[in-house]
Amino acid sequence: MRNDPHRAVIAISTPPGKGGVALLRLSGEGAFGIADRVFFPMNHKPLSECPPRMQVYGRILRDGEPIDDGMATRFVAPHSYTGEDTVEITCHGGVLLTRTVLEAFLAAGAVPAPAGEFTRRAFLNGKLSLTEAEAIGLLLDAKSHAQLTLTERGARGHLSSALLGIEEELTHLLSSIFARIDYPEEDLGEFSDEETAEKLRGILSRVNSLLATYKTGRAVTEGISAVIAGKPNVGKSSLYNLLLGEDAAIVTDIPGTTRDVLERTVPLGRVLLRLYDTAGIRETDDPVEHIGVCRSKEKIAGADLIFLLFDASRPLDEEDRALADAALASGAAVIVLANKSDLGSAWEPSALSDRFSEVIPFSCKAGDLERLTAVVDRLFTDGALNLSEDPVLFSARQYTTLAEVGKHLALSLAAYEAGVPSDAASSDVEVALSYLSELTGKNVTEAVVQDIFSRFCVGK
Repeated sequence: MRNDPHRAVIAISTPPGKGGVALLRLSGEGAFGIADRVFFPMNHKPLSECPPRMQVYGRILRDGEPIDDGMATRFVAPHSYTGEDTVEITCHGGVLLTRTVLEAFLAAGAVPAPAGEFTRRAFLNGKLSLTEAEAIGLLLDAKSHAQLTLTERGARGHLSSALLGIEEELTHLLSSIFARIDYPEEDLGEFSDEETAEKLRGILSRVNSLLATYKTGRAVTEGISAVIAGKPNVGKSSLYNLLLGEDAAIVTDIPGTTRDVLERTVPLGRVLLRLYDTAGIRETDDPVEHIGVCRSKEKIAGADLIFLLFDASRPLDEEDRALADAALASGAAVIVLANKSDLGSAWEPSALSDRFSEVIPFSCKAGDLERLTAVVDRLFTDGALNLSEDPVLFSARQYTTLAEVGKHLALSLAAYEAGVPSDAASSDVEVALSYLSELTGKNVTEAVVQDIFSRFCVGK
């Protein structure tokens, strides 16, 4: 099918299963003719002659036999999602029914659409930039409200507008450089070498500012690294299960039950967590448990957030204080949970509140996550993950490609500052501009395009 990129393709766009309504999307050359062979409006006009962008009620037939009644809307190129002639058909939901409707359109001449094909065509037809298409893919897979906010803004063009602004400024600067190089006697260049260096300095600053946003973007899209830490038998695995809403970790009264790091992704409030249940930290002669303790310490050192559990029913000891020191040394946000508070408290939160801003009396047994959720939301969506209207990088491809832009702009700036002739100093500006074109999708390989859209679902 990819050998004929304009051929009409069709897919079911709604999830499989029983439902009130299903949606099928047909797009490409000949889409209206194919639809006329399957969908017959009740007004007795061919769908291809019905007004565009208006729903029409009709009957769906295959080989002259009725399958279902439904609605169809036609969109005339370029005024459609893909930029091609497109028909969207709604019928009753149901696995067999929608499959039968799909087969009727396939028999009439359409071919199955691969995953992401409609958005791929929208990109190739100039309806979307590549970063906007990436955002749509992440929007469909969003697991937290912060992800929804970030990817919706990306789909609306927040990031692509910023990148295009940099690209336009760099293109203008490069044309001025070439004019001065090619026609030195005419003095056509708009900027001197000193002014060019100053312009490069400003553009590089904007690129570096965008690169710095990837830490936020990555935390939103991949999740915040959240480690559950504490001594054995303080309730770490119980908290892990409570946050997941299932019995994923084994819970016993035997110290050292958890010996390896368990990992799952889970939304909590508006935030996505990469949640780690770790082995209880203590001195041990058991070589297997010792490996688990070492891994726990590594996770604590690299965490964004630590749920630090203490047993509220027992007095704090030196091991507890050592754990507190390690958590503070990590630089992560720390929420102290005085677990088992339902058994009575052997110490007051004030014993730790001088070192930690968040100390919460807690009971995994009671299962109340309301206060914990509110604290996580406040720490991250109002703090580290505060998503202002500024553009944010949200994929590794964006970061690595923009990093190349920054690297070559820095090389060119250094050359200008060292007095290197403009024809040599500007070569890295050309390279930076080529990477920007790759980032926005103006000049990108088919392999990159295929990799991005292969992650989409069928029907989008």
